Amino acid sequence: MKQITLEHVTKTYFIDSESINAVHNVSMEIDKGEFLSITGHSGSGKTTLLSIIGGIVKPSSGTVLFEGNDVSSFDGDRLSEYRCEKIGFIFQFASLFQNLTAKENVLLPVVFRTRRNTLDKDEKRAVELLNLVGLGDKLNAYPSQLSGGQQRRVAIARAFINDPQLILADEPTGDLDEETEAEMMRYFTKMNEEREITFIMVTHNTELARQSKRQLRMPVS
Repeated sequence: MKQITLEHVTKTYFIDSESINAVHNVSMEIDKGEFLSITGHSGSGKTTLLSIIGGIVKPSSGTVLFEGNDVSSFDGDRLSEYRCEKIGFIFQFASLFQNLTAKENVLLPVVFRTRRNTLDKDEKRAVELLNLVGLGDKLNAYPSQLSGGQQRRVAIARAFINDPQLILADEPTGDLDEETEAEMMRYFTKMNEEREITFIMVTHNTELARQSKRQLRMPVS
């Protein structure tokens, strides 16, 4: 089943009198349950493309469909619901709140979810996810008490708290050591295969990209 369809998507930024195409005329289809990696030179628009699919950035032209629905037509509430409940984001940087513990950072997306579980159920899920990424002993640690790699693992756990249908991952293992990177990729593959969560992963690491089921390379715009 086609989950995501991009039709002639372009994103142009204007700086003074100069126009810059961050993404130029991209068309592609992504099936539900795919694991897709996107590589390309810096500046080729990989992160912008993820942001467009995630409804964070609106394309200058073209269409983005999620399960047949035009994302750009969503009003503010529906767009927020789409981003919060359909998608799990793993950003290029961990982007944790410094005044929240690891568990509280994982739980943060729950606040914006329309469908609510009991607090006990959500907290149990947050603990489960932190255990899965190897941080079961860091539940109450603050980001300043965690290494960069540990903060990255908190961010990975956070992406799964709302049981998303799609994970958008921008260099998700960039600051992890090789052993932890391999462990996280095994977890991603397990979630992809067992729960049919679609993964779109941007990476500069060609070896990492080869572990996905399909690879695309972004041309320089």
